[in-house]
Amino acid sequence: MDFKLITYHPKAADIGFFRSFSMEEAKKAQSYHASFPMYQTTPLCDLSSLARSLGVQSIQIKDESKRFGLNAFKVLGGSYALGCYIAEKLNCDISELPAEKILPEEVRKQLGELCFVTATDGNHGRGVAWTATQLGQKSVVYMPKGSATERLENIRSAGADASITDLNYDDTVRFAAKQAKEQGWVLVQDTTQESYVDIPLHIMQGYTTMGYELIQQLKEPPTHLFLQAGVGSMAAAVAAFFRSYYSENCPHIIIVEPHAANCFYRTAEANDGTLHSVGGDMNTIMAGLACGEPCSLAWDLLEHCAAAFISCPDYAAADGMRALAAPLDDDPALISGESGASAFGCALNILRNPELSVLKEQLKIGENSRLLFISTEGDTDKENYRRIVMEGAYSKA
Repeated sequence: MDFKLITYHPKAADIGFFRSFSMEEAKKAQSYHASFPMYQTTPLCDLSSLARSLGVQSIQIKDESKRFGLNAFKVLGGSYALGCYIAEKLNCDISELPAEKILPEEVRKQLGELCFVTATDGNHGRGVAWTATQLGQKSVVYMPKGSATERLENIRSAGADASITDLNYDDTVRFAAKQAKEQGWVLVQDTTQESYVDIPLHIMQGYTTMGYELIQQLKEPPTHLFLQAGVGSMAAAVAAFFRSYYSENCPHIIIVEPHAANCFYRTAEANDGTLHSVGGDMNTIMAGLACGEPCSLAWDLLEHCAAAFISCPDYAAADGMRALAAPLDDDPALISGESGASAFGCALNILRNPELSVLKEQLKIGENSRLLFISTEGDTDKENYRRIVMEGAYSKA
């Protein structure tokens, strides 16, 4: 079977465990994001015709390609982390410091010239670069080998000094951290270490803006929430927010990863109290998920939230991209990139392939199920998007 699934029994936790991802914290993040003049709530798309054809009650997808004109959700995390860092330096809370109060020249005079540095496959670095430019600061961005030139140029256009390394993603993260230490720059990364927790936490809290918006948009709570994972920060943040908000009535949360970078699947499979990594080049079309080392904070949350972990082949993401681009009947079309469509494509295969019916049963999906997804990016690599959607690349053999 091309798809691997592990059902998981989340560890018990009271709601206080998720306090950093509560509605109160999400509202704080959303208010900060809303202080940028280009802020708009991203749409929640209802694929009712597809839902009927697949025998479920509803399928809804939040379209993050509309976020801040940057074609991806990642700016939510980087922008909030930068805002929180500056607020701390000014001895105030982020709730007292909307974007327009960070912009004045006197604020930059108090702080001096800051330089924010990060490693990225594309979307996170573009968000950090965009925010640093918006706030009148500098940024340096490093990308792993094999990164798309279009993504590099988008980051440069956002104002960063950006380059592609000859390292894989996780080694690029280490290189960025080394440069931050040597140059006196501020590292903005969603990977935690013993002495590096605050910024990763703020990045994750920034993603709860999506959760806050979803609560306002949903007419009924979902029964199943599918979330794709790289280092796990987005998946864990949204999962923790839903767990905090819905408490014991939380939907089934399913984490999806590519086979080549399935570190959370491996960690759940081992279930031995240790994080399990994936090494090497991690070749997958899901570039945004090609991360071999899980964020420890993300796992701490997911082991208390997730009901299942799935490792899937690349063609699942390609199937999702094509299905969203060519919808049934009156369903809206979505432009969703390789990582953005991964969780949806995985679920699509499970629902329409009789050979995967056992996985559908394990996930407890039936006619009353309401499935929710987040398309985390649009066509951030347009050439590859066209090759997959129009030329049929990465189809199942």
